[in-house]
Amino acid sequence: MKHLEENFILAKKQDRKGQKALYEMFSAKMLAIANSYTNNLHDAEDVLLNAFMKCFSKLDECRDWKSFPFWLRKIVVNDSISFVRKNKNVLYVDMEIADDYTDDNFEERLNEINIEEIFSQMPTGYRLIFNLYVFEEKKHQEIADILNITEGTSKSQLSKAKKWLTDYLKAKENEKRNTETAKI
Repeated sequence: MKHLEENFILAKKQDRKGQKALYEMFSAKMLAIANSYTNNLHDAEDVLLNAFMKCFSKLDECRDWKSFPFWLRKIVVNDSISFVRKNKNVLYVDMEIADDYTDDNFEERLNEINIEEIFSQMPTGYRLIFNLYVFEEKKHQEIADILNITEGTSKSQLSKAKKWLTDYLKAKENEKRNTETAKI
């Protein structure tokens, strides 16, 4: 943490070594976050670079070195969402969902998830809502405001994302069973 404080102070003074050190400390984690939204490593790298440029140009707005990681994460998430909204056609559909799964079942399966694999296949609209709700811990009204959708659409998309995830995991489980059966 001492290095973070020192590098934060240096970066605030526009010191390139301090900025580079902050970039090296946080770039891998922030790239993973950006990639979880964009679902494309090259796009995530673009988002990451733009987010760090924004971060370093507005570093005076972050008053305390302790809050820097959270402040940077917020920039990366917001830039990722903006990127996806500008460059991808995201369709949000309001419709009733049959509750043929339970939240308990979803929570149990959460431990089995390979996030990168899942996000590479999850529809964009589901992925955005899921990320904001689960990883960023946003409420549906906040998600609605961020994505310019209704609160009901946010809730619906989260339900669909959970159902999609449950179905995906069931299919993977069936594949695994079929593979194991074939070996016998």
